Amino acid sequence: MSDSTWRTLPEALVLPAGLTLAQHEGQLALVGSEQQYGKPLSVDFVAGKAAHRRQFGGGRGQLVAKACGLAKGATPSIVDATAGLGRDAFVLASLGAKVLLIERVAAIAALLNDGLSRAAQAEETAAIAARMQLRHGDAANALAELVADAQFAPQVIHLDPMFPHREKSALVKKEMRLFRELAGDDNDAPRLLEAALDVATHRVVVKRPRKAPPIAGPAPQHTLEGKTSRYDLYVHRSLTR
Repeated sequence: MSDSTWRTLPEALVLPAGLTLAQHEGQLALVGSEQQYGKPLSVDFVAGKAAHRRQFGGGRGQLVAKACGLAKGATPSIVDATAGLGRDAFVLASLGAKVLLIERVAAIAALLNDGLSRAAQAEETAAIAARMQLRHGDAANALAELVADAQFAPQVIHLDPMFPHREKSALVKKEMRLFRELAGDDNDAPRLLEAALDVATHRVVVKRPRKAPPIAGPAPQHTLEGKTSRYDLYVHRSLTR
């Protein structure tokens, strides 16, 4: 990932009371009350869960890879317009896709930038990080502009709007609590879907809880279901190799 893929964050980064951005064990992290928010939150693409998923996650057979069109040999360019901590984006890049990550929360974008910078320096992840670009901005209001700024050709757009938490782990609940403190709920999901449908050349894929209704707007043409979540697919045209 070159320096030109990143736009500088505002110097006066506003965080909720009780949260700070600080270095923690060599990584930029969001740090707050562990009782309220859990352990410091950082982005690590080199080790931990990301490394395990990279090696043993199931390759192109993973649900997100199938939804984005990688399962049958195509390797489309993908915009992850709700990047979050970059977990799905990193999986897609590890499978060979060029991925543009867009994150509207400045503090989360800072964590992503730090994680990508470290991934670019590690031998096992450098090639993956080189396929990833990051932009800080609001995709619901400026998706076309952000994509144009990155000079990116968006065949597939991946959306994972914030929805009520679907896992029971107390640790994950604390992580989600932190996200909601920073971002709130994605009440603009219908506008985001509309923007994505205008910008994607081939398909839009939307991650939803398995039993939740689709986002308000046009009906998806296809769905792929997993154990706890599903992907709604909005297809403009077929992906080719």
